[in-house]
Amino acid sequence: MTITVLAIDDSRTIRDLLRISIEDAGLQFVGAEDGVVGCEKFNEIQPDVVITDINMPNMDGFGVIETIRATGANRNVPILVLTTESGQDLKVRARNAGATGWIVKPFNDDTLISVLKRVTGFAA
Repeated sequence: MTITVLAIDDSRTIRDLLRISIEDAGLQFVGAEDGVVGCEKFNEIQPDVVITDINMPNMDGFGVIETIRATGANRNVPILVLTTESGQDLKVRARNAGATGWIVKPFNDDTLISVLKRVTGFAA
């Protein structure tokens, strides 16, 4: 069984870096360029884990987390925030909205894959 990762980030470069890292680890990657598209894709593919940026057009990462968590069936899907932001107030807000964890850009490939496997229950 493979892990399906939905990565939501308005930066094409970040999405490409995530895709390479995720696919090189044998996981399935699905990308979205903003929160609105990301939430639509979430409903279509039902991923095992979501990675979202915070600062995006149309719907920010907090909106993504809140939208996904609004449905009871989606309360257990891990949501990781991947952002350049590191303020404690933003981390608290994300955690209160339902985020599982926080990763600051730039990310380390091995650490990212280890975290993805850990939060989805697969051995790292």
